[in-house]
Amino acid sequence: MNHAEFDACIEACNACALACDRCASACLKEDDVNMMADCIASNIDCAEICRVAAVFMARGSDLASAVCQACATVCDACADECGKHQAQHCQDCAQACMRCAQECRRMAGAGPASATSGAHAGAH
Repeated sequence: MNHAEFDACIEACNACALACDRCASACLKEDDVNMMADCIASNIDCAEICRVAAVFMARGSDLASAVCQACATVCDACADECGKHQAQHCQDCAQACMRCAQECRRMAGAGPASATSGAHAGAH
């Protein structure tokens, strides 16, 4: 896969990371910060894996598909958590996470088969 084929997913990952950063920052300013603790933690996890996935894709790493699959899982969890809150920053973040998860699944499906990767993982 050439680098241009990663562009939409890299863009979605970067947008999601920024949305998560904004959401975490806004959640920290909410009246009941303790109620937002799970949301903030989820935002931090999601932003980090989105950045990692973007870097793996930008380098054309052979492991980009595996990282994208993990990123989709984390994005789904973050979207679920943010979706529980009515604040606009949480709703915006949930939307960015859903888009990123969709793009990451598309990329993960375009990479090496996970069965092949898994077979070699135990051999090292």
